[in-house]
Amino acid sequence: MSEFHERLIRYLQTSDRPFKIQQLTPDASTREYFRVLRDEKTQIACVYPEPFIAKDQSYLDVTSLFESCGLPVAKVLDYDEILGIIIIEDIGDIILRDVLASSSDEKREALLDDAIGLIAQIQAGTEKAHAANSIASRLRFDEEKLVWELEFFREHYFTTYRKRPLSDEVNSALSAEFKKLAQWLETKANVLCHRDFHAANLMLREDKLFIIDHQDARLGSAAYDLVSLLLDRITELPTPEWLAAKRRLLLDLRVSAGLPAIDEKAFAEEFRMQTVQRCLKAVGTFSYQSSVRGKTYFIPFINPMFRIVHGALERIDDFPALRTVIESEIREA
Repeated sequence: MSEFHERLIRYLQTSDRPFKIQQLTPDASTREYFRVLRDEKTQIACVYPEPFIAKDQSYLDVTSLFESCGLPVAKVLDYDEILGIIIIEDIGDIILRDVLASSSDEKREALLDDAIGLIAQIQAGTEKAHAANSIASRLRFDEEKLVWELEFFREHYFTTYRKRPLSDEVNSALSAEFKKLAQWLETKANVLCHRDFHAANLMLREDKLFIIDHQDARLGSAAYDLVSLLLDRITELPTPEWLAAKRRLLLDLRVSAGLPAIDEKAFAEEFRMQTVQRCLKAVGTFSYQSSVRGKTYFIPFINPMFRIVHGALERIDDFPALRTVIESEIREA
């Protein structure tokens, strides 16, 4: 029994109500999740590695913000700061990623379009985030954060996973290009983003989508969550025409939500620049999770991410050092 499990039992034993506990499988999380049966009802317990202060706890803060924006999230039912536990509504086990894999093309497209609608709704909550002084409004995909993620990719893909560090010359060229990319994206970081809006962080209950794992929300590019939804953890690359249609949908839904219009051509450029950064960040995560934490099921997604980045770079016509490195990795795969 883990220390997380023991703390949850201590929390539950403060009541004389009988309970049963089922451990759930986390993904790339440092938290542990459990389903708790009490009073013939189930709830989800999220157990954190350490105690927290409620007013500074990002999950509690962002959940409150998202609820105020009418976004579908599991309700917070209780929490214990000392034991580091948050109890939330049980919204079931149906993960959107699994549903997409087994759905007809028509159903799949409808579900993705619904999810894109949620992205527009999240972005429409930007003003509320500022007004509430939400933690999410005080975090941003600035140059420092974006470069850190790119450096995380470089370290954990080439050194940790491949065990083949790059030369000083290549590293120097990449550092300059990482800085340039991050500086460009920082200028676009002005709307509320989920930050990890992929199909494993969306659940279905009675045909309604629910958002989970939203505690890292922050300000970022209008393209950030769309890149994550459409391109994270895929093995077959979508067509440029399909991506363009999904970009247009988000732009239209943004306007319907009262947000200012964005030029389609400008947004396509923003989407490609964000694709490079976000997909390389994903490669870093997959490399770390597989090499350090033994989660080798992430490995099949690495090469497709590189091919997606390469496709974006071909349309950007910049970042020659990065393009050369990516081409080499694709050839050797």
